[in-house]
Amino acid sequence: METIANPWLWAVFFSIVLIMLAIDLFVVGGGKQHKVSVKEAAIWSVIWISVSMLFAAGLWWYLRDSAGPEIANAKTLEFVTGYLIEKSLAIDNVFVWLMIFSVFAIPPELQKRVLVLGVLGAIILRTIMIFAGVWLISQFHWLLYVFGAFLLLTGIKMWWAADKTPDLKNNPLILWIRRHMKVTDELEGEKFFVRREVNGRWVRYATPLFLVLVLVEFSDIIFAVDSIPAIFAITTDPFIVLTSNIFAILGLRAMYFLLADMADRFSLLKYGLALVLIFIGAKMMLIDIYKIPVAVSLTVVALIIGTSVVLSLRRSRISADQTGADGQ
Repeated sequence: METIANPWLWAVFFSIVLIMLAIDLFVVGGGKQHKVSVKEAAIWSVIWISVSMLFAAGLWWYLRDSAGPEIANAKTLEFVTGYLIEKSLAIDNVFVWLMIFSVFAIPPELQKRVLVLGVLGAIILRTIMIFAGVWLISQFHWLLYVFGAFLLLTGIKMWWAADKTPDLKNNPLILWIRRHMKVTDELEGEKFFVRREVNGRWVRYATPLFLVLVLVEFSDIIFAVDSIPAIFAITTDPFIVLTSNIFAILGLRAMYFLLADMADRFSLLKYGLALVLIFIGAKMMLIDIYKIPVAVSLTVVALIIGTSVVLSLRRSRISADQTGADGQ
């Protein structure tokens, strides 16, 4: 597996991730239960994005001196493009989290713990999947075509299902858990399991919060399967693939609370994400015929996401104006 990273670069990256995780767990996610405000979420979202861009700047500075400006520019552009793709696709994951918490009526002050564990699970899962994917591609180049076709079909499926709401309470995984475990009817604070006395003996019950955690982790698996192949269209360097992925999901919890109260305003964003997957899939299918430059990929993805956001906000404003006019 060819990579521009050396042990020193890997050590710096993992050190940054551990420090940021510690901050997220003990500073942002620690303390008493409280509802995260939009202001707090916005501040931390800016911090996470700033750390990612500072890492990109540091990577460029290091590679410029050690490998030359050409490689520094290319690898930094790959990182930024991969980061944007993963961050964009993660938005769909956030929307699914919103639906999960809504369906199970989880109050905002109890959502933090689930999201912390969800992000930790996503980091571990993606690290394993990325190294496995890089190794497979290095051994079997034709897998890029498989990934490309998969992303193309996933994008088409996402486009057609953009307005459909999944039946989360009847999810097969949740039904299986309910058949094999006792589940309480009510929440028990932040507890995933409680013990209750039944007929003179203590029985362990799962709580609805545990079911929510299972769905959050399951959604991470589904979206990892979608998003990780997408970055292989940009680069197969394991260092760039992993760093762009991890930095993109580090701030997911802050992004969730930022979008929680305004998700309805981005009604067209899923169509934009579907087009991103279709574009990336097509790029991978054409990789041995015509290699689309990374800068072009970055521009196309940014335009698609930006346009879908602008159109969503415009549609939301028109809908609000019409509602206001009908109410007069």
